[in-house]
Amino acid sequence: MVNRSLALLGATGSIGTSALDVATEQGISISLASAHQDYAKLLAIAAKHKISCLVFTGINEPILQQKLRQDHPKLRIYYGETELLNALMAEDYDIALNGISGSAGLRSTFAILQRGKPLALANKESLVMAGHLIAKQKGQHPILPVDSEHSAIFQAIGAHPIHEIRSLHLTASGGAFRNLPLEEFQHITPRQALTHPNWQMGAKVTLDSATMFNKALEVIEAHWLFGLPYNQIKAIIHPQSIIHSLVEFIDGSFLAQLSVPDMKLPILYALAWPNRVNSQLVQTDLSKLSELTFREIEPNRYPLFFLGLEAAQAGGIYPTVMNAALEAASQLFTTGLITYLQIPELIKTALDRQAPIPNPDLDTIIRINTETYARVSQS
Repeated sequence: MVNRSLALLGATGSIGTSALDVATEQGISISLASAHQDYAKLLAIAAKHKISCLVFTGINEPILQQKLRQDHPKLRIYYGETELLNALMAEDYDIALNGISGSAGLRSTFAILQRGKPLALANKESLVMAGHLIAKQKGQHPILPVDSEHSAIFQAIGAHPIHEIRSLHLTASGGAFRNLPLEEFQHITPRQALTHPNWQMGAKVTLDSATMFNKALEVIEAHWLFGLPYNQIKAIIHPQSIIHSLVEFIDGSFLAQLSVPDMKLPILYALAWPNRVNSQLVQTDLSKLSELTFREIEPNRYPLFFLGLEAAQAGGIYPTVMNAALEAASQLFTTGLITYLQIPELIKTALDRQAPIPNPDLDTIIRINTETYARVSQS
């Protein structure tokens, strides 16, 4: 059992749903939960888990705000990002899990770190956009990665010092189009892109997996989480998604973490760290696993991965521009306004238009993120 109280951000999303399963099994109490707008689902979660403090970041209608408070007088209900940040600074919890999707989760990461609380991080964009700032904010607690790839690396590294590591190897499923003939890419539909061959996740994560953009984001995350240069961080396609990542040491040996793909496992590891606890949530039968294969990432099939690596190497404001442009282009694609092949074109154009800003502060990052998203959305 994990004797901790949890602040759960993004409770109604796929990460939040898995975290709730972990909390139920392990007896973890939840003192604060947030969602964007799905009040029916979050209220049901609050009733089941006896959560007293709720924050809705996307409900702006005063009439609805007042009604929810009147209908649930025993709950402390807040609205908007500012109130979420205030709650993260004021409410009592032992650890926070940031499962907010996209750049909207950035300020919450900083609030948790400034509070000095342990952070289980599922929000890629925090490290992608502001890794150089977060590296300075780290306190006595390590950032506990919730991505399955980074959790695997974190587990495999263990107590080994950085100088013993030759390379990190992030594995990638290859997404929805890993076997689709290249000549058919011009006809890809949003429905195809949002159907993952290995699992069901949110729309953004699934599309980022199809384009392999998520792996570029994960390379940046790994750079800031583990302090290794980009030339020591690699990625490879592993279609079965059983090996979640590998660490190659200077003696030539590899350590890997493997299991059937299920986000409950990295969530459990983060919430229980530094201990391991008994759990029945994820079961892996080695005798039933298929063969495990690997192959290189093809530039023609996944141009966004390589474009993402270029933005990572450029550093400064460019990862923010890249991420904001991708969020906007993804929205345009899923609503049928652009084709799949236009996504990398829009992102490259946004990067080419951006003047370098070597060490942006948080306000600059948020401003450029907003401006880039708006500009690409109007393309």
